[in-house]
Amino acid sequence: ARLEKDGSLATVVDHFEGKKFNSPNDVVVQSNGVIWFTDPEYGLKNKPGSKEKADKQQAGNFVFRHDPKTGTTTAVVRDFAQPNGLAFSPDEKTLYVADSGPPRHIRSFAVAADGTLSPGRVFCTIDQGGPDGIRVDRDGRVWSSAGDGVHIFSPDGTRVGKILVPESPANLCFGGDDGKTLFITARKSLYAVTVKVTGASR
Repeated sequence: ARLEKDGSLATVVDHFEGKKFNSPNDVVVQSNGVIWFTDPEYGLKNKPGSKEKADKQQAGNFVFRHDPKTGTTTAVVRDFAQPNGLAFSPDEKTLYVADSGPPRHIRSFAVAADGTLSPGRVFCTIDQGGPDGIRVDRDGRVWSSAGDGVHIFSPDGTRVGKILVPESPANLCFGGDDGKTLFITARKSLYAVTVKVTGASR
């Protein structure tokens, strides 16, 4: 959904191939206006006495690409356990997607001009908890929430640092007047820390 200036909500997309989404979780908008989002099943309720999801209509938990100009929605990746946070590299040639399911890793995909993706590779693995929200800074480092705080990875996937947080974070973003404040949402609190870099987008 899109929040309009007058406070009303406009539905952008609510189904794929005639079926409802699971529970869209995170979204990123490309500079050309194309919307990319993940659709894990966390928001669906279990059937009584079963591990199956009562309201699940999609065949899996996919990553989607939606073009508002054409109204076309495409499942661009279909083999995630629980796709969650996603972010583009500064040049938008690489898409990073977190898997909060058993893999607990972040994968990277080369983005073609037509919006299709390469098969992808494991970019990094989170060693405490799992990844949820992720962001990229202007130098191409990937910042990921994790069980013990925020983990920071260089563009080659090497972890270069951690910001420890008293509660397990869920998401994060760069903000502030100069873009050098990292805001971190956790279970019950909002944290802010000044960093030395700015986000690729705010």
